[in-house]
Amino acid sequence: MEEVQIRECTTVEEFDSCVALQSEAFGLPDLEISPRRHLIVSRQAGGWTLAAFVADRMIGFVHHLAAVRPNNEIYGYSHMMAVARDYQNKGIGAQLKWAQREKALSEGRTFIKWTWDPMQSRNAHFNLNRLGVTVDSYLENFYGTDYFADPTQAEENRPGLQSDRLVARWDLNSPRVVELGSGMTHAIDEKPVASVSIPAEWSAFIKGDTQRARDVQARVRSEFKTLFAEGLVCAALERGAEESRYLLFKRQGGHESQE
Repeated sequence: MEEVQIRECTTVEEFDSCVALQSEAFGLPDLEISPRRHLIVSRQAGGWTLAAFVADRMIGFVHHLAAVRPNNEIYGYSHMMAVARDYQNKGIGAQLKWAQREKALSEGRTFIKWTWDPMQSRNAHFNLNRLGVTVDSYLENFYGTDYFADPTQAEENRPGLQSDRLVARWDLNSPRVVELGSGMTHAIDEKPVASVSIPAEWSAFIKGDTQRARDVQARVRSEFKTLFAEGLVCAALERGAEESRYLLFKRQGGHESQE
């Protein structure tokens, strides 16, 4: 693959490329796209956007906001990451996230969080198994009804589903994250005490039966909220051909709450 360079976006033209890339990667309507002004104002307020380039073409970006915890500690909030469709599954997302970690650490930050759709097993594998995030909270219908669960479908055929989200908590200096960032593997020594199953291919599942998809989403929501209320932490995904399973563990060292 061609040489990939990652650098911070600073120009209007680069931010416009981020806007265009959102449409290309996700098929989002204008209402759902983070506009140029949002990206520029975020940078002025202490955030930043890192982008991956091949020659002069932007092939991916990650947008990082400055956020504040209740104790007034500043941390990072990763609002969006997009990779051009012809560069997906080629490691660009991982390069962007590890670059995000390095830049955050250089600013004295130790923690980043973001959200993802719990029904997306590929995102779950990336976040949990490759980046080493943990999860202990679930957000119901975070963005409102999501009519664009499958961007490959025509707009009139896209089912309306609630936008539930898991909250990724990335402890940048945890032993697991440090080892994964160094290219090493880091298996979790503890045994899981519970699991939550999801279909392996959510987009295909939605196409098959929208109401069944809503029922499965409701089950997943209920199970996660119950297990999190019991104090468990999700830290891994077990992938399968038909279904994948989120694995939950007792809260111990390395799984502390980040709130």
